[in-house]
Amino acid sequence: MLKQSRCFLLLHHRGKESSAACHHHICFGAMDLQSLAGILHAALSPNPHERKEALHSLDQLQYAPQHLVRLMQIIVDNNCDMGVRHVASIHFKNFIVKNWSPIYGSDVQHRMLQSDEDMVRDNILIFITQVPPLLRIQLGECLKTIINSDYPVKWPHPLEWVKHNLRCEEEVYCALFVLQILSKRFMLISTKKGAPGYHIVEETFPHLRYIFNRLVQIVNPSLEAADLIKFICKIFWYSIHVDIPQHLFDQDIFDVWMVSFLNLLERPVPSEGQPVDPELRKSWGWWKVKKWIANILNRLFTRFGQFEMVFSQRTVFTMFHKHYAGKILECHLNLLNVVRFGDYLPDRVINLILQYLTISISRRSLYALIQPRLDVLLFEIIFPLICFNDNDQKLWDEDPQEYARKGYDIFEDMHSPSTAAMDFVSELVRKRGKENLQKCIQFIVETFKRYDEASIEYKPYRQKDGALRVFGTLHDKFKEIEPYKSELEHMLVHHVFPELNSPVGHLRAKAAWVAGQYAHISFSYQNNFQRALQCIVLRLQDSELPVRVDSFVALRSFIEACKDMNEIFPILPRLLDEFSKLMNEVENEALVFTLETMLDKFGEDFTLALYYNLAGVFWRRMNTIKDDDEASRNRATGSGCLRAISIILESVSCLPDLFVQIEPTFVLIMRRMLTNNDQESFKKVLEILSHVTCFSRTISPDMWSLWPLMMEALTDWATNFFPNALVPINHYISKGTAHFLTCKEPDYQQSLGNVILSVMSDKNMEDNNIVTALKLIEVVLQNCRGQVDHWVSPFISITVERLRQTDKSYLECHFIQMIADALYYNATLTISILKKLGVVSEIFHLWFDLLSQVQKNGSRANFRKSVHFPSLKHERKVCCLGLTSLLTVPADQLQELALGDMLCATLDALHVYKDQINGTLRDKKYYEDEDGGDGLYASDDEMYYGFPNDGYQANAITLGKCFARATKPFNPHGGGDSGDEYSDDDEELQSPVQEVNPLVFFVDTLKAMQSLDPSGFKNLHQTLDPVYQHIARNIARSAEEIENEKLEKAIINMSLQE
Repeated sequence: MLKQSRCFLLLHHRGKESSAACHHHICFGAMDLQSLAGILHAALSPNPHERKEALHSLDQLQYAPQHLVRLMQIIVDNNCDMGVRHVASIHFKNFIVKNWSPIYGSDVQHRMLQSDEDMVRDNILIFITQVPPLLRIQLGECLKTIINSDYPVKWPHPLEWVKHNLRCEEEVYCALFVLQILSKRFMLISTKKGAPGYHIVEETFPHLRYIFNRLVQIVNPSLEAADLIKFICKIFWYSIHVDIPQHLFDQDIFDVWMVSFLNLLERPVPSEGQPVDPELRKSWGWWKVKKWIANILNRLFTRFGQFEMVFSQRTVFTMFHKHYAGKILECHLNLLNVVRFGDYLPDRVINLILQYLTISISRRSLYALIQPRLDVLLFEIIFPLICFNDNDQKLWDEDPQEYARKGYDIFEDMHSPSTAAMDFVSELVRKRGKENLQKCIQFIVETFKRYDEASIEYKPYRQKDGALRVFGTLHDKFKEIEPYKSELEHMLVHHVFPELNSPVGHLRAKAAWVAGQYAHISFSYQNNFQRALQCIVLRLQDSELPVRVDSFVALRSFIEACKDMNEIFPILPRLLDEFSKLMNEVENEALVFTLETMLDKFGEDFTLALYYNLAGVFWRRMNTIKDDDEASRNRATGSGCLRAISIILESVSCLPDLFVQIEPTFVLIMRRMLTNNDQESFKKVLEILSHVTCFSRTISPDMWSLWPLMMEALTDWATNFFPNALVPINHYISKGTAHFLTCKEPDYQQSLGNVILSVMSDKNMEDNNIVTALKLIEVVLQNCRGQVDHWVSPFISITVERLRQTDKSYLECHFIQMIADALYYNATLTISILKKLGVVSEIFHLWFDLLSQVQKNGSRANFRKSVHFPSLKHERKVCCLGLTSLLTVPADQLQELALGDMLCATLDALHVYKDQINGTLRDKKYYEDEDGGDGLYASDDEMYYGFPNDGYQANAITLGKCFARATKPFNPHGGGDSGDEYSDDDEELQSPVQEVNPLVFFVDTLKAMQSLDPSGFKNLHQTLDPVYQHIARNIARSAEEIENEKLEKAIINMSLQE
């Protein structure tokens, strides 16, 4: 039996009401706790049915009064089973993270009692000190959410609590635990005077420095001391992430920190207590300390150790570079030296040290420190790290798909010591090539020679792999500079191409990659090029998956370099077959680039051949099913074929006539997949359907025959993919509006209306499905304006019904946008329906309220760019068109609304829209969210740099501004970087209102009002507030400029045609 928690909740409410609430919180009966504990215990049951029932009960209870209080009592009850306490903490954390007013669109403010919020804030810090680490992790996640939302405005208490507990020796751990969360909250914000981060540093760093010094001076520190040091290092790192805090500008203070960091960096890690398991070892406390100190020193060096990056912080630059940059370099070299003798150093620490050394190459004074040890560093430490190793072999053997994936994943490279080693060599040759390029090529040649001279059983395969990697990575230098340039063909013929037939798989893969790097050189003997191409094609059938992947990627360079396409035409059928198989085995964007190159080189005939080949493979697999295992394999192959078909259709979007030729076979495949109940492939099916409906000139009868199948699937087994169906449905309606409206067998209108109303009526439906239904209503109303009056009433009725059921502001905005669409469709009809429902005042009061709400920073709280409104321009435009349309409704039908208020609301919306357009013109790259963001993200234990130009390229490939696929080509074998910046275009559905300018529409509407009722219009204008008169004049001027510009373009176009 669960006993009443001895650690009762320390609630600090004020007033009679709060006191009563407090009494109620701590006096509910033991049975309440006992019942909840029983449900939590059932959630641990090995019986899936019991577990499911328990989780369902917890979901039902989560918004019940006092539920959070009961959970907290169980969490801190030392007499309760730890498993039950753990489940309670996880459920508590999930509720807080989901419901604590975190972001725009949250329903927290309406679902959580204020007394419960106050209770959690008043007690969570105390409970963090009382629970074991397993539970503290969960409460820490809760605290992170609360701090992100409430600190410092609504809840300044954490900083005072931290300051107090830093002075209590027994509470230091928890104080640092909380301070780490506080510091991380503001790591992306400047620590300049007045900022929250500034106050945190000023209030805590003096005592933090004192604790840090005491810990560093301990002679034989425990593992617990390592945990405290790690916390302090992470706090320091978060605090210097954007800029150096003013507190550290004092040289004495800066020196104390740096001396302590160097002390810990130089100090050997205790050998006692180190885990044997490699995964546990790298996470061991003292190695974590080394990692975080290396992180800090790298951050100081990359951000503030280079004079060109420092302007206002030259004091710190001088201190760091003059006194510490060289010492850190010496420490790093000494620490890295253990790798020579086979001693352990975590991969991440090696990676960070090599990053520091790589940056040091460009600084003369630091390079001078490296030079005496360069040969040892380069050939005894760096080169072995570049070579294929035991971990690579294990992954190659056990999970070749993962090996192939990691080779083309830039995020893996960010932490890889091998990639960091290759980057060091690349930078050394780039910045100090005069004295080092010859050294590198000589080492490569000597390695090749030793390999050739060794007997087969003693050949240094891994060293040859490393030498090939260096040779391939430095291809740009070798292709430019003599005498290396003239020797490349000899090197390739004698040392690279032969390894395409090596008995060792990783050498075959590396040779294929290197061959691709040099495919564009001028071969003296064209036969050498042809022989290499033949070997690459042969390797497409290799028994090892990574070899096949690297060979197909290398094939792209050979196709680009090939001068006579007749060399490749005979092998095209084989290429098609191998590509189809490979796409089934692995998803790799680099393979897509090869396919796109082939499509570009060989044109329409090749495209059709490839398409028919894939279609043939698809049908052979689908029609040959003997057992469950074969069915599974065939579905996987079919999925690979669908991926390839999607790529082909996207690549030939500029050839709409091609779609006519492929349509018959395409329709057959789509019919099979739409009736196959294959949820794994359905998303890809809808994407392919989007390609064809977007790029075809018209929607043919055969294509329309797929509509009923799609509707049936969405109703029956593919409800989860409803949002993915938005794009193809939009294309069907926008391109085939007449057929959609007139056809009755089948009735397309009715089938779509049924799906929309079914989704909207389901109270358990996910929000994204509701939003999709609203967008489909918009598609119908905008494309069929004036022709679907009979659908307006049911659409509005279900929208109003769902609006009354939600308390999420972002959903309210979507529902109001549907009302705006209806007003733009037919304002008089819409108002009459709203009047019948008795909701005119209710709807417009909410609408005007949503428009007027602002955030603390003064920006708009609603209808703003966010995850819920990615295409903000369109949403605001619809809002403006709906409000403007309202002005056309006869006054006697709008008795509930004041015309002046409506006009002011419309002018406000237009003013915001106009400002947005002006902002977009000023910054054509993207229209940034009011809340901002710089692309950095972090996990608890590791930080990543998300700057847009960090060594890879991203190209947006857009389908009708709806489907976007980011592609990132980069060197899978390390070294060098390539990159354009990300493209962050504003994606939106194509719609008729894109041709409507809301400013012009507004002015035209006012002109119509004035002509119908001149005196009424004059009175309205005279009673308008001067501020709104000014806005109206600006809008009129902008509308006139837009019309004049349109007229000028029309005249220019006419003259060009003549």
